[in-house]
Amino acid sequence: MNLGIIADPTEESFIMAKNKGLDFIELCININVDVDEFISNVDQIIQWINAYNVKIGSIGRWGSNRIDEKGNICQDELEKEYKLIEACKKLGCGVYVCGCNEQESLSYLENCQAAINFFEKLLAYGKELGIKIATYNCRWNNFVYSEKAWNIIHGQLDELGIKYDPSHSYYDDNDNYLSEIAKWGNRFYHFHVKGALKVDGKRYDDPPAGMDQLDWNSIMAILYKVGYDGNLSIEPHSATWKGELGDKGVDYTIKYMSNLVL
Repeated sequence: MNLGIIADPTEESFIMAKNKGLDFIELCININVDVDEFISNVDQIIQWINAYNVKIGSIGRWGSNRIDEKGNICQDELEKEYKLIEACKKLGCGVYVCGCNEQESLSYLENCQAAINFFEKLLAYGKELGIKIATYNCRWNNFVYSEKAWNIIHGQLDELGIKYDPSHSYYDDNDNYLSEIAKWGNRFYHFHVKGALKVDGKRYDDPPAGMDQLDWNSIMAILYKVGYDGNLSIEPHSATWKGELGDKGVDYTIKYMSNLVL
């Protein structure tokens, strides 16, 4: 497995990753990011990849609407996803991560079918370019985050993978993240490393992984058991761990996780 971190597409991110001995950075081109502006910087990013010998571990897009109220694919958004898959190809990044929104006007099965139609488009386009497609298990404008949806959607689409983050299940009052990893780990294409801490049953903070309540030793043991050999991407996500403290927290997680990566 390789260890990296979510970061902005800037030269400073590549320098930081290199200085910390990380293998890659992950780029999140979310709903609040201009896709065309990102695409215009791809050639510059290639130069940084070569200059610092730091790869792009995955590219993802969170928060956007993929299907409309009638269950049709949002064509403008689909074109943006295609552009980002093309960027994966140019940047030597093998995994594109996305989700699919749920529409209240549709039944659950209708939402699943709409999502299947959308992911089929991405899978076909990704296959042409040699890029794998994975759903994210974050709840941000996405209903494809647990076994209920995976059984239907991933059950229908054999080549559709999963980007997994155990903190989401833990915070969703669902402590069966170890079970999900064991059952679905063979479909994982990417993995987030983010600390999770609850107090009195409620989300309290996202401290550095290794200084939290998730069982990272068991998580890693299961990942090895299911044969996962992909990327582990650190996700700094705390309002507490910012600035100098945040940098120390990243260093802590790197040291902690490095002891678990064989």
